[in-house]
Amino acid sequence: MSTNTTSAIASSFLNDLKTQTSDSHKKLEELPVSMSIMSPDMKIEDYRYYLSLMHDVHNDTEGLIFPFFANAIEDLEQRRKKHLIENDLLFLNAPKMNSEKVFETQGISVPFALGILYVVEGSTLGGRFILKNVSKFPELSGVQGVSYFNGYGEKTGSFWKSFLNFLSEYEQEHNCGDEIIEGAIFAFDSIYKHFEGR
Repeated sequence: MSTNTTSAIASSFLNDLKTQTSDSHKKLEELPVSMSIMSPDMKIEDYRYYLSLMHDVHNDTEGLIFPFFANAIEDLEQRRKKHLIENDLLFLNAPKMNSEKVFETQGISVPFALGILYVVEGSTLGGRFILKNVSKFPELSGVQGVSYFNGYGEKTGSFWKSFLNFLSEYEQEHNCGDEIIEGAIFAFDSIYKHFEGR
């Protein structure tokens, strides 16, 4: 198969993935807790609350999803973000909260787990926009308290591209697009329930 054919198949799958998850994605973005973080009237409490919800998401992702890819994604360790949220919450004097379960992952397949990872990794891109809004607070205009939304800094774009490359190569090799998409929809819906229920 020529490189052109391979990349056409890859981009067709990535388009399907984006299209088929767009409703779940939109639903999540329209939740009051999601909108509060982008609001011009955002308060520090909103920010703290949002971080604590995302802490649960990353706690589950790193504990349950990362092990699936320990030997497959070379820069997996650099993609850990739970500790960044913990540092930010510490800086904001947030009360210690018990982690809540977000993803029910018993008996899931590797492609399904990859769909979940797609959603969590993708949230880093949105984090760059949130950072702009959050930085209007003088205490959050430096490095402290915003390390999570800073994502991979200048490398955010290249980290996302390399993840998408891994994702499309895996899909082509295993012909498992439907399962990846199912996992991604499941992730959006699980995060939605978590955000709505707390």
